[in-house]
Amino acid sequence: MEHHDLVVIGAGPGGYVAALRAAQLGLSVACVEREPALGGTCLRIGCIPSKALLESSELYAAARKDLKKHGIRTGRVSFDLGRMMARKERVVDTLTRGVAGLFRKHGVTRYAGHGRLAEPGRVVVTGEGEPREIEARHILLAPGSRSAELPGVELDGDRIGTSTEALSWPEVPGRLVVIGAGAIGLELGSVWSRLGAKVTFVEYLDRILPGMDGALAEEARKLFEKQGLTFLLGARVTAARREGEECVVACEGREPLRCDRVLLAVGRRPVTEGLGLEAVGIEPDAAGRIPVNERFETSAPGVYAVGDVIAGPMLAHRASEEGIACVERIVTGYGHVNREVIPAIVYTRPELAAVGRTEEDLREAGIPFRAGSFPFRANGRARALESTEGRVKILAHAETDRVLGVHILGPRAGDLIAEAAAAMEFGASSEDIARTCHAHPTLSEAVREAALDALGRPLHL
Repeated sequence: MEHHDLVVIGAGPGGYVAALRAAQLGLSVACVEREPALGGTCLRIGCIPSKALLESSELYAAARKDLKKHGIRTGRVSFDLGRMMARKERVVDTLTRGVAGLFRKHGVTRYAGHGRLAEPGRVVVTGEGEPREIEARHILLAPGSRSAELPGVELDGDRIGTSTEALSWPEVPGRLVVIGAGAIGLELGSVWSRLGAKVTFVEYLDRILPGMDGALAEEARKLFEKQGLTFLLGARVTAARREGEECVVACEGREPLRCDRVLLAVGRRPVTEGLGLEAVGIEPDAAGRIPVNERFETSAPGVYAVGDVIAGPMLAHRASEEGIACVERIVTGYGHVNREVIPAIVYTRPELAAVGRTEEDLREAGIPFRAGSFPFRANGRARALESTEGRVKILAHAETDRVLGVHILGPRAGDLIAEAAAAMEFGASSEDIARTCHAHPTLSEAVREAALDALGRPLHL
């Protein structure tokens, strides 16, 4: 039997980062992963490949429509989907090999195969060859999540599939129906729309991007419609099936939609099957998640869990922070994740980014607040970029002025939100942001102006 201080099951953003941090802290660490490549869903079939395709498709769209605004003339613009996909794979391959290199550098032992709990302190790894047993004082579960399914939607891995398949379609569908108008659906729908597909989103709720600021989500929807995307809101999908070379999507009370491909993007579900939870007395909750305390400890001694298998937003960076905090608690007795300051980003054009509370949250909780906003059309850098859609919104406590939430719709929102997250982590007020010198001309000046607006004294509006 092999012996380690810590065994991590899962090499996604939660698992591999936890393994590296534990090794830095002097533990003997092993990581069990069933996939040949390290990095988990995010790196292999999620965040990274989707952003690669988003970037390629956005450049293509810009060459076709936007460069002329800058006085740049182009001839007939076309794209090579095969090369676009090959570039995406190169990006993924480089990063997954990078994780493997980090494991070697820090002395993390990698076990290839499926890991499951046999009893407290013991993990069995099955795969090629004979099962292997690993003994460890601490076991961290970080197996991640999978695409959620929907009753009546007949997934075939080809014409009707999830985000995994939509990242590798061999041709552009003429008509695409996306079931779900959350971040995953909007991003991949945007990719294929830019490349020529007619894209229709079918969303059960009466809005897009649930959980994001309602006003900015509505503003984003109108901008997306100008780009050619179609939305059917308040529509319940009852079935999706293939009929020959076509797909049919049935919606309650509406005419069926006929299309060439269907993308099911209605969220994700934790992967807890086959982990051997029953062997150590861990009982998942009704949503299939593993209950943990503030130290990420499960009900089984020496067994911890982080990331998508516990309650909270299913975000790669959140999983990484939890993995770090968990192993730091194991070694040093202290580790912390501020769950009120976890940013979320949607990589459409324009981007949406948020951190902290929304207006809807604050009203429901009865918390008094002031709202300040600033449009990018009044920002010099945005004008120079020819990207003036959207705005920055800052929500500050009406009595203490402490920043409670920041929401951005606009160019490079995903980068701008980092300032807001840092400010909130240190308990900043809107006046703190307003009195911080921001370089000119930059998009970040819009954040400062929104803070000034929350104080009732915007300078450039």
